[in-house]
Amino acid sequence: MERYRGMDRAALDVAYNNRAVVPGWQDYLDRWAKEGKPLYAQQATARDLSYGDGPRQRLDLFLAADDDAPTCLFLHGGYWQWNDKEGQAFVARGLLAHGINAAIGEYTLAPAATMAAICGEAVAQVGFLRRELAARGRDPDRIYLAGISTGAHLMAQALAEPGVRGALLISGIYDLEPIRLSSLNGPIGMDFAEARAFSPLHQVPAETAPVIVAYGSDERPEIRRQSDDYAAVLSSLGRDVTCVPVPGCDHFSVLEQLSAPEGMLCKALASLVARTS
Repeated sequence: MERYRGMDRAALDVAYNNRAVVPGWQDYLDRWAKEGKPLYAQQATARDLSYGDGPRQRLDLFLAADDDAPTCLFLHGGYWQWNDKEGQAFVARGLLAHGINAAIGEYTLAPAATMAAICGEAVAQVGFLRRELAARGRDPDRIYLAGISTGAHLMAQALAEPGVRGALLISGIYDLEPIRLSSLNGPIGMDFAEARAFSPLHQVPAETAPVIVAYGSDERPEIRRQSDDYAAVLSSLGRDVTCVPVPGCDHFSVLEQLSAPEGMLCKALASLVARTS
């Protein structure tokens, strides 16, 4: 039986089950969806912009008042199998408060798409967003990437895309090998080669935008370790990277540090924008 860091399949299932250690995880999802509704009613500039032909190849756009504002593309988490953009669009509240446009993206879920296809959709959203912003008379060359969990993994695929100035990656998966060996891989169907090819830890582009690698201090040890390892690899290559543990936060509450204008992660992203713009 294949093992990862001494863990067999059963142990990996436990190590990567973020919901098991947050009893109120569904309450978070319900509250986030509720908090996103006023934003859609009051501040959504465009809904369901299609970056491809698939039913989930779409994004929503919330534009700040300043025509020269930078833009943050955010992708939701859910182990490439769950959730949608509406359920985590509440993060636009914090971004808009700092004068940052918010693009909330979605992607095809497994098993309807392979890991390669899902990663391709993440990259495609960056190019589409640049064209959309230009068509609206907005700045297409100050794109910032953000994502939670698997959304962070997907945004790491686009760090070298044109127009990307920086990224905030929250509680991400940067080595897919433990996922391949766990039951989470059932709907995804990755083999070793695909897991390695789409692991940011093992496939760092020749150039990358500055990155903030963040995670909650109360998260699963494997999530914290993956983040620390990825930040260490970027640092060893001389990249501009900052590792930010967020005190007192778990895999769900950490996202509220981005949605709140005074949240630790929202202010960190705003500082990154100011530094790199």
